[in-house]
Amino acid sequence: MARVLSLLRSQTLVTLAGVRRTVLCRMSLEARAREVFATAVEAVQPDVVVRRSVERKDDSLLIDGRSFVLRNNLHLVGFGKAVLGMAAEAERIVGDHLVNGVISVPHGIQETLRCHGKNQMLLKDNSRIKVMEGAKHNLPDGDAQNAAECIKQLASELTEQDLLLVLISGGGSALLPAPIPPISLQEKQDVTRRLAGSGATIQELNTVRRALSLLKGGGLARVAHPAQVVALILSDVIGDPLDLIASGPTVRTDVCPEEVIAILQSYNLSDSLPASVNEVLGRASPRWENSKDDSGRTGHVLNTVIGSNGIALKCAGRRARELGFRPVVLSLGVCGNVKLVSRLYGLLAQFASSRDEPPPELAAEMLRLGPEVGVASWDLCRTMQVLDEGRKEGWGATCLLAGGEPTVELTGKGRGGRNQELALRVGLELRGMELPPRGPVFLSGGTDGQDGPTEAAGAVTDGGLWEEARAQGLDIDGHLNDNDSFTFFSNVSGGQRLLSPGLTGTNVMDVHMLLIPSIPIRIH
Repeated sequence: MARVLSLLRSQTLVTLAGVRRTVLCRMSLEARAREVFATAVEAVQPDVVVRRSVERKDDSLLIDGRSFVLRNNLHLVGFGKAVLGMAAEAERIVGDHLVNGVISVPHGIQETLRCHGKNQMLLKDNSRIKVMEGAKHNLPDGDAQNAAECIKQLASELTEQDLLLVLISGGGSALLPAPIPPISLQEKQDVTRRLAGSGATIQELNTVRRALSLLKGGGLARVAHPAQVVALILSDVIGDPLDLIASGPTVRTDVCPEEVIAILQSYNLSDSLPASVNEVLGRASPRWENSKDDSGRTGHVLNTVIGSNGIALKCAGRRARELGFRPVVLSLGVCGNVKLVSRLYGLLAQFASSRDEPPPELAAEMLRLGPEVGVASWDLCRTMQVLDEGRKEGWGATCLLAGGEPTVELTGKGRGGRNQELALRVGLELRGMELPPRGPVFLSGGTDGQDGPTEAAGAVTDGGLWEEARAQGLDIDGHLNDNDSFTFFSNVSGGQRLLSPGLTGTNVMDVHMLLIPSIPIRIH
């Protein structure tokens, strides 16, 4: 009897495995690419990351291995594009222990979320959190400055018995503008705009921006002292550097006026500064000198990244494995010009899809390109080794994943974004390769659901794109020169190649995906 049951059980497992294979086979490579992208986005939804990172246990909050006592002493502030959803979930968790709160969010986001059916990201009518919208077109404005003043006021009234929960996401810098008096918001914007126009690096821009700001560079934590400060951060910056995400309002950063003046002098801007800026920079001591505040040096501030591109790719890889792929993460820091990035992905596709031993020139070109687009040589060597072993040993289909934020050189006035342009350029790189299901598929999408000033997050492409466009009379080079990738993908195949999840309510940069089917190699 036991033998019969064993046989039946084995037969059932075989049947289920067969059903699973059939389901996977019925899903096209493109459908599976879209499914993996959706999983990546779902993993970093604002409510999901807060729920995963904050645990309520009786009258205590457990965050990142630390426990904080709740006694109707919790206050909440936040700023960023994803903060509304984070705040709604945080309020659900802490309940009546929340005394009050203020969040600064993008103009019109509440109505937009309602229109997209994202009601779980909206606060209840009886919420104790005040929502202030501002920063139209992602630029600091008077509304955002008013919100920053309210946040500063709330933080300044706290005592050592209080707990301040700070919610931070991408876009937070523009939503928390608080120039040091007597500098006006317009004067601060003019200085940073001129500095950027002169070719200053992001590090130099942040150094100057922090020196002219009350709340950036740890200023918010300083204002809130002696209260306990806990910052939950949804990162939209490569490498998750705490001092760069929203300019680090809870990360102590020493500011030296002499260093700022040296930067301004190096770009010939020091002689044309407003009197207010010269006054602030002329003050003798750095912001933190002689301050009794020990935040950032002891346990008064906890900064923890609860959502990032790395978390999104980890969950994407898990879903890819469920869908029959072997996941391989290339890099979390892809950057640089999309022309170079697309070339690298094209070379990787050729390398992984080759039926013969790939020529050494292929690997050499990839290793030359890698550092130019933020991919370390070690990561490329590791990836090539895995892809080569997969080809030779017949591991089956591979899902190559990467994240980051490439850049586009603007030469035209068309509609598009970096993800759609990258997908279009990779499609040209794949020209001549086999079509799916025997050939590779590439996807590039922004996790915020909006790629540039368009309704799409990105696009999906393969080796048939060029022929498809030619058959429809579409001029690929013309669309690329005009930065008009959205119009191109809207027309080709009736727009079916566009990736359009709608507004997602989150943002952890972009997800790149190269699906490579199992390639039968020639054995010599």
